[in-house]
Amino acid sequence: MHLKIYAATVAALFVSGASITAIAGDSLPVPEIVHFDSQGLTLGGELYKPAGDGPFPAVLYNHGSASGMWSSEASKLLGPLFVQRGWVFFMPYRRGQGLSAKAGPYIIDEIGAAQRRGGMTEASGTMLQLLRTDHLQDQLAGLQWLKTQAYVQPGQIAAAGNSFGGIQTLLGAAATTATYCAAVDAGGGAESWSKAPALREAMKAAVRFAQTPLFFFQAQNDYDLAPSRTLYGASQQAGRTAEMKIYPAFGKSEKDGHSFAYLGSAIWFEDVFAFMRRHCVH
Repeated sequence: MHLKIYAATVAALFVSGASITAIAGDSLPVPEIVHFDSQGLTLGGELYKPAGDGPFPAVLYNHGSASGMWSSEASKLLGPLFVQRGWVFFMPYRRGQGLSAKAGPYIIDEIGAAQRRGGMTEASGTMLQLLRTDHLQDQLAGLQWLKTQAYVQPGQIAAAGNSFGGIQTLLGAAATTATYCAAVDAGGGAESWSKAPALREAMKAAVRFAQTPLFFFQAQNDYDLAPSRTLYGASQQAGRTAEMKIYPAFGKSEKDGHSFAYLGSAIWFEDVFAFMRRHCVH
């Protein structure tokens, strides 16, 4: 099946209530599994690349907080769409999740333990501390690995991510060691925004500092639209290059709206790809 038609079919069936597992079965494309080092830990990642030697532009995709290998569903849906356009797609797993599950504790378990100790204040503090340290380091280690691959154009690497991955994308764009040509945040912080003031301030600081062009998007029925609207406004006030788009509601619930970042790719992909291409390929 043609990839754009395939993605549209998945999105349409999801809106009607079918599960991705029932839709996809074993038909989802299979990524190449690669490994890289982060602070002495061996982490894994999923890689899709076009045929040929390249070098190609690339996107590093920051996954969300889903446990186990659930984030692989996003990789298998999005990776082929970028490959079809001649881009490399790389999703590094941060410690504690997916292919890197044995490299450290699962971040949601750590946040849960913090909440049991000290309530929401300690939980949100732990979340932010882990996202800004260990998990940011894992993202940047994945970026460095990607830059060393002969088939990648190192000056043409964009970042993207949803939920926790959207937060990671903004933190990565603001990191002095990162050189992303564009960054796309899909619903980063949507579930935590109203409960974690320190996270809100950290994300606003990141967009003010980042030199990378930023694209924010969410579905209308995501948990909270304040992250995109606030961060886009902060970017504008700081004189940064930024765009924002709020798409129509996706599915029937806030959870469905939050999953729009990958299950709704047939709707948003052309906008996101055009933004990346405009800022990354010269």
